[in-house]
Amino acid sequence: MRIHREGYLIILVTTLLLGLLNFGVHWFAGDGIVTQIIMLLSIVMYVLVVQFFRNPLRFTQIDPNTIIAPADGKVVVIEEVEEPEYFKDKRRQVSIFMSPLNVHVNRNPISGEVCYVRYYPGKYLVAWHPKSSTENERTTVVIDQGGRKVLFRQIAGALARRIIYYVKEGQQVRQGREMGFIRFGSRIDLFLPLDAKISVKLGEKTTGGETVIARFD
Repeated sequence: MRIHREGYLIILVTTLLLGLLNFGVHWFAGDGIVTQIIMLLSIVMYVLVVQFFRNPLRFTQIDPNTIIAPADGKVVVIEEVEEPEYFKDKRRQVSIFMSPLNVHVNRNPISGEVCYVRYYPGKYLVAWHPKSSTENERTTVVIDQGGRKVLFRQIAGALARRIIYYVKEGQQVRQGREMGFIRFGSRIDLFLPLDAKISVKLGEKTTGGETVIARFD
């Protein structure tokens, strides 16, 4: 299993802390039931931390007419909304909720030029809260593919305390390649043209870099 680079330090620190904890408990309590319980809980904690930072290989079928899922998770919103930050008009919103058990690597939904990047500090409301899109810590990224633009937001959740993004304005990006990472539960909002043909349904599970979210008309 590949581990994402954002997890290297956290996994190292977790290993050291759990090792010290178990050494200390064994030193003072011996091989009793308390030591065994602490060891079992430590193993569970270690496995959860490692699996959170897993970075499985994904195979993106490059297609300029498709918009692919930028993240693993579940589709929780499909609706027509007013996008007030960049487009300032109506768009089709598709939102993907990522639980702590999902892969949290974020990927470019289309190829093209990054024409807009903004980071906003904010609150840590639960990711499914309606106001999380405008009040939580978040980034907004717009990719322009020959005049066809897609906006997507990385949104921190109640457990997410750091949003990482690797793209910058003027950069050429490729569909399916990594663009960022969000630690722990979070959400991605996509804002698509109204004539985009949605290919997913509410409640559907997505695979980042592979699931087709929509197609350009």
